[in-house]
Amino acid sequence: MIRQTLIDHLKSRWRTKPIPLRIRLWNGIVVDLGATPTVTVHVTSMAGLRCLLDSTLDNLGKGYVEGRIDIEGRMMDIVAIAAELAAHPDNARHPFRRKPRLAWHDKKMDAQAIAYHYDLSNEFYSLWLDRDMVYSCGYFHEPTDSLDVAQTRKIDHILRKLRIRRGDRLLDIGCGWGALARRAAGVYGARVLGITLSQRQYEYACERIAREGLKDRCEVVLEDYRDVTGRFDRITSVGMFEHVGLKNMRDYFSRMRILLDTDGVAMNHGITSTDPDSRETPFGGGRFIENYVFPHGELAHIGLVLTNMSRAGLEIVDVENLRRHYALTLHHWVERFEAAAQECRILAGEKRWRIWRAYLAGCAHGFAHNWLSIYQVLVVRDRAGIASPLPLTRDYMYGESTG
Repeated sequence: MIRQTLIDHLKSRWRTKPIPLRIRLWNGIVVDLGATPTVTVHVTSMAGLRCLLDSTLDNLGKGYVEGRIDIEGRMMDIVAIAAELAAHPDNARHPFRRKPRLAWHDKKMDAQAIAYHYDLSNEFYSLWLDRDMVYSCGYFHEPTDSLDVAQTRKIDHILRKLRIRRGDRLLDIGCGWGALARRAAGVYGARVLGITLSQRQYEYACERIAREGLKDRCEVVLEDYRDVTGRFDRITSVGMFEHVGLKNMRDYFSRMRILLDTDGVAMNHGITSTDPDSRETPFGGGRFIENYVFPHGELAHIGLVLTNMSRAGLEIVDVENLRRHYALTLHHWVERFEAAAQECRILAGEKRWRIWRAYLAGCAHGFAHNWLSIYQVLVVRDRAGIASPLPLTRDYMYGESTG
């Protein structure tokens, strides 16, 4: 009786706005919420049915990850329907976007969070990233560009913006598997120090550096950004900023300023909230990512980022929005992840495979619908006068790659 009441409630909720979703219950009952369903949800228990009734993205994601529901259909269609379910007015009692928690971050906590996310296995990431293992937004000239081309172009775009010169000392904070560090050293002739907290990334980066004969000018070490010493002509931080935490943001940029030489240039490339108050991704998406993907991760609005840069003594030279580029990048990742589903499932295990599947497709939807954004911000040390390490116009950013 209770079950039938729940089913009737679910049907009535979508009577005026059908969606192409079929729900198949564990006892064989089938409920269609619209004509010609493109997605089927297999509900394995009463707990799974309750996930559909309280259909925030974190509840739906939890139901899938914990095996209370299974899904059938194209992953991007599945996520689009999940977003429609989550946006229903009956979910209005849940905050549209939660306020930021201002979580505390210390070195031990950050190292544990990085290990959780990045040390799954290098083989796992190699199945769906590009040939150089770049785990950040690509840079597309056309939507049809390949992922390999877009990722190499992104690295070149950053290094040209920095106007990096042969012999420059470059610090790459959160260097990942080392693609930017290797290209800066191998093609542009920079002397590079890359830092990471991931043991797996460190091992991979060191092996590639040795294989490519770059050990004389490129080094990757396991080190926290708070422990780095020395001065650098150029600094890059690509896809690492999201792990810093809102409370640490000003200190992070102050540290960047200390490490930057007087005539140095730095680039911060990071994901941001699109909410002016730095609230999380809407409809419970942020809670799912916090619980399953990025422990302690927090996103700031670009306005807050720029404010903290200025307060840290950095002058903002250039700001570029790459939101559409990340949507395209994520669509590539989703397609590659789905194509390698069996191998990914074996390497990650059932639960983590489900987490990653939902996470990648959800982020693709989030960037495409402006729930999330990403910016490249170019900065120098705050100064008076017109002297600068950079030209007066942006023309230099769009030249050919040079060493």
